[in-house]
Amino acid sequence: MPDPCTIDVRILEHPVEVVTIEPFPPRAGAECVFLGRTRGDVHPRHGTLARLSYHAYVPLARRTLDELAEHAAEKFQCQVVRIHHAVGEVPVGAASVLVQVVCGHRAKAFEACRFLIDRLKATAPIWKQELWTDGTTWSEGTPVLPEGDAS
Repeated sequence: MPDPCTIDVRILEHPVEVVTIEPFPPRAGAECVFLGRTRGDVHPRHGTLARLSYHAYVPLARRTLDELAEHAAEKFQCQVVRIHHAVGEVPVGAASVLVQVVCGHRAKAFEACRFLIDRLKATAPIWKQELWTDGTTWSEGTPVLPEGDAS
């Protein structure tokens, strides 16, 4: 029987940070962390990026992230799944999304982490507004999905 999975999904009104998993599951051998940060960028018409602003329909976003976490836990035999996403303003250099998984082995941890960030970007009702020194734009996003993976 697989170990039960601890799931921690949060939508936070501030940038996110990596959280140490304590206690670390004794039968786990791999932890994979993805931390998505606001990168400095320059828009050809609007100048330098000042910050991002994330907007969400929080009840549906929370439900979507919970479902993704539960699906990944089962599909990849995760022992811990953590997804934290910021709403509101996130300055350059700060993190807006944390995906953290613990599995028995590294291959499953890498697969689970990639699966979660790709599905989150493709399905969660969270929108990214880019605030430049001279204007704003909305990011259309381009989810990166593994070839042939429609699940």
